[in-house]
Amino acid sequence: MGNEDSKGRVLVLDDEPAVCALLSERLSMEGYDCRTSSSGEEALTVMQRESFDLVISDIRMPGMSGMQFLAEAHQRHPHSAYVMVTAEDDLRVAIQAMKQGAADYLVKPIQLDALLASVQRALDVKRLEAELEKYRHNLEEMVEARTRQLQAAMRRIELTYDETLEALGAALDLRDTETAGHSERVRRYCLEIAAVVGCSNEELKQISRGAYLHDIGKIGIPDSILLKEGKLLSEEMAVMQTHVRIGYDLVCRIAFLAPAAAIVLTHQERYDGTGYPQGLMGSEIPIGARVFAVADTLDAMTSDRPYRRALPMAAARAEIQRESGRQFDPEIVRVFLSLPDQTWENIRMEVAGRRVTGRAMPATAWRSDPKPSGSSKG
Repeated sequence: MGNEDSKGRVLVLDDEPAVCALLSERLSMEGYDCRTSSSGEEALTVMQRESFDLVISDIRMPGMSGMQFLAEAHQRHPHSAYVMVTAEDDLRVAIQAMKQGAADYLVKPIQLDALLASVQRALDVKRLEAELEKYRHNLEEMVEARTRQLQAAMRRIELTYDETLEALGAALDLRDTETAGHSERVRRYCLEIAAVVGCSNEELKQISRGAYLHDIGKIGIPDSILLKEGKLLSEEMAVMQTHVRIGYDLVCRIAFLAPAAAIVLTHQERYDGTGYPQGLMGSEIPIGARVFAVADTLDAMTSDRPYRRALPMAAARAEIQRESGRQFDPEIVRVFLSLPDQTWENIRMEVAGRRVTGRAMPATAWRSDPKPSGSSKG
């Protein structure tokens, strides 16, 4: 602050001109750039115009006392150091001065060597505080920069996850042409229902992933069973039902998919407890799987199959309502029935459009806070 050759800028405040002159002269001889003031009010005005590294102030002065000055000056100029001087050797006053921000407390008559040592200590402490503040600020900026880099890396990782899921979905569609587009439609149906049910953003993300990969275990089912036309024999049905365990074992080993694995395992459970593989009942079934059950049935009934044409939406609604409390959670059914038919038709058209044009799913399809857009064998 001031002359580059100066040790620092010092303001001497005392109502006795002789004291101001003595201290200013000695400090100047030691290399300090000094100013003087005769009252607290004047000193505050000077400090508004100029910056000082340190202020030496008498305590007993007419008008504004040194303690009043210290309180006001330290609040306005916290980066300056303050040394208080008084003729009273009162420990209580010294403690009060320290509490209000003074770096030291000296008793008159002033020993100039002691004053110089006190000034140097106070300036050293302030410089150290300034260096620590600068270091803290730089550290905060570094942390913020690293945080931004980490967030960008996480977004890139999420994008890689999305691409992985997309590839898995495409593999499923190639394996089971009868259900082409099924997983994407069911995923979108689930998001519509789950959002109205009140699922959190994290729950929506896991429901989205679990619904999309619910049939991933079918890659472990022999083609002779998976692609068989007509009704499966009991032994074949038992093999088909293992796809939930196969899928769960695959998905739960992948860290970012582990929370969604519950839907893969429980998507064939029924609300009344007659499903598989665990025979879970009611709220024992994860909310995502209960939402999935309705969405999956909706798509299965309203999609073409080799053995029948797609059924009308009214038939699907009637069947889902009829199975409320048995196959389906009544609350999920209520939410489903409250949504207009056009919601599902819009989703079907969008998914079909992507498959025809070969466009990939948008990045937002798998984002951390997925938002809604507006059964076959096993």
